[in-house]
Amino acid sequence: MRRSLIWVVLAMVASGWYFRSRLPVDQLDKLFRPHGTPSQATPTALPPPPADRHVIRIASFNIQVFGQRKANKPDVMKILVDIIHRFDLVAIQEIRSANQQLIPDFVDQINADGHQYDFVLGPREGRTQSKEQYAFIFDAASLQVDRQACYSVADPEDLLHRPPLVAPFRVRGVPPDRAFTFTLIDVHTDPDEVDTEIDVLADVYRAVRRASQGEDDLILLGDLNVDDRHLGELAHLPAIRWVISGVPTNTRRTKQFDNILFSGRSTTEFTGRAGIVRLDREFGLSIQDALRVSDHAPIWAEFSVYEQGAGGPVAVLPERTATE
Repeated sequence: MRRSLIWVVLAMVASGWYFRSRLPVDQLDKLFRPHGTPSQATPTALPPPPADRHVIRIASFNIQVFGQRKANKPDVMKILVDIIHRFDLVAIQEIRSANQQLIPDFVDQINADGHQYDFVLGPREGRTQSKEQYAFIFDAASLQVDRQACYSVADPEDLLHRPPLVAPFRVRGVPPDRAFTFTLIDVHTDPDEVDTEIDVLADVYRAVRRASQGEDDLILLGDLNVDDRHLGELAHLPAIRWVISGVPTNTRRTKQFDNILFSGRSTTEFTGRAGIVRLDREFGLSIQDALRVSDHAPIWAEFSVYEQGAGGPVAVLPERTATE
């Protein structure tokens, strides 16, 4: 039986990108609401980068065992760079390297053609010798991050194998009083403890909202290791929505693991567009070659650059639930 106590911590950023210290905040009360609903269609092909800068695209990608061995495969890295270029921000899971130069070197490759991507990298997490890290890689031309407000979730009761990484962002190129601001929660559950961890993540979501000083646009995304029919208490968060429904997100197309969730009541900046990048179709690969990149497909969702009610375009959630 899981306990309800989840601690959220603000972490000071060392060297501009690595988190070290943690400070707890208050416990949150439990809230239960009617079951949420899936929010939109999930096309399989990835459209080209949007020419309309009234929107941004946020993605999630488990780059399966992302370490030096994968970094030494030029054909794989070329595909990974291409994927990052398609999005304004990518939340990455399963960085598994003791070499802390891996992500800086990857971002250098991303920027080799003149792009301006930057990154936030979390601490190495895990109960075993096999540690993992989360990262946010984002286009600094379209987004800015408040590094002093980034943190990892502290877990003194050891309820989560890999405590999530949290970071607040603001859209660039829009007057500050109109710009979409949001907080991301990057997640990778343990498949052996997923039933417990999914419920704990509902408390994490509540705690992050309480610690976010009035920010109402919280987006939880990552590798949940469950499909949208098994979201546990996450599905009972008030007005919760998710963008992937009834569609596999692994490369073999047999399981749904990954999703993007947010409040449909608060995050009306969602344009109703989301999807899955099928590595084999997108890059003309066999399934075996696609698996060299990852056993997960990237997933994404699109949002208006304008904060709701700030005078800019405001998106609405579609009513239909789509299938592949």
